[in-house]
Amino acid sequence: MSRRRQVYEGKAKVLFEGPEPGTLVQYFKDDATAFNNRKQGTITGKGVLNNRISEYLMTRLGEIGIPTHFVRRLNMREQLIKEVEIIPIEVVARNVAAGSFAKRFGMDEGAALPRSVVEYYYKSDELNDPMITEEHVTAFGWATPPEIDEMISMTLRVNDFLGGLFFALTSGWSISRSSSGACGKATTCAWCWPTRSAPTIGACGTSRRASRSTRTASGATWGGSRKATRRWRGGSASCPKAARAT
Repeated sequence: MSRRRQVYEGKAKVLFEGPEPGTLVQYFKDDATAFNNRKQGTITGKGVLNNRISEYLMTRLGEIGIPTHFVRRLNMREQLIKEVEIIPIEVVARNVAAGSFAKRFGMDEGAALPRSVVEYYYKSDELNDPMITEEHVTAFGWATPPEIDEMISMTLRVNDFLGGLFFALTSGWSISRSSSGACGKATTCAWCWPTRSAPTIGACGTSRRASRSTRTASGATWGGSRKATRRWRGGSASCPKAARAT
């Protein structure tokens, strides 16, 4: 694909205008950052690996009915994606104590949590991605309460799926469509997405589609009310090990 006009460049990717309206070409760089961009470096081949990992994960999520920004991989470093409007919120699902969480609560790294814990962070390198609450999200107009419910439900659904997927991969289990939802552990599952239309998961950063008139997801599909969401946050009826495995 011929190189088009550059739209945006971030820490790990470059976005170019896509071949059709509403699409972008995402280029994966070899740049590596840590501690909110305070530490920088280059890892040769990192972009190639990230492109393939992104393709694999987004494809697997699509197989269980979760819409994503991913359309298809174009080459070793580029993929075609859907254009979305970014919401500056990072939604994190934690299953074990790690990183800042372990320091905050004086816990040992790797200690299993009683159940999955969902946190929100404001995406800003300048401010060190501060933790925020639902009150901040609604007060600043980033999302409405029903949209927050939708985000939590989707986060936990993705967390459950990826936890099983990574547990199976690290345990040497074979992965198939019928067994990919197996219970397992994951350290952190952070996803960002749109909430104005059918929820779409982005590779990095919370996003939403610009259109507000095409919502196709229903409460029953994405977890229903806040009360229903909180009931299954620690596990699911179909997966009795979930509360212990997370």
